[in-house]
Amino acid sequence: QVQLVESGGGLVQPGGSLRLSCAASGSILRINIMGWYRQAPGKQRELVAKITSGGSTNYADSVKGRFTISRDNAKNTVYLQMNSLKPEDTAVYYCNEQQAGFGFWGQGTQVTVSS
Repeated sequence: QVQLVESGGGLVQPGGSLRLSCAASGSILRINIMGWYRQAPGKQRELVAKITSGGSTNYADSVKGRFTISRDNAKNTVYLQMNSLKPEDTAVYYCNEQQAGFGFWGQGTQVTVSS
């Protein structure tokens, strides 16, 4: 089992920045993929960004150039730096970890972009 704990969400004005963190613990394999997904009210959960243990990244088109995903393998932590935030980025953001065919989810953290 893998446990994921997110932090860093909150309320921010349009154009502002937030940094999300997700700390993983438990039976973590060396080779895995960690990522961030989000779900807005009335919408399906969607991929925001993901990063492999080797550092390869993938972003949703809607966040390219504004969000940056990174990870610290020694700390089993993944980060999402979000800049130039827009109201449409408002959602619950979930951390995800995938390894050996299994996927694990965090409890989610709310991000609200509003003036």
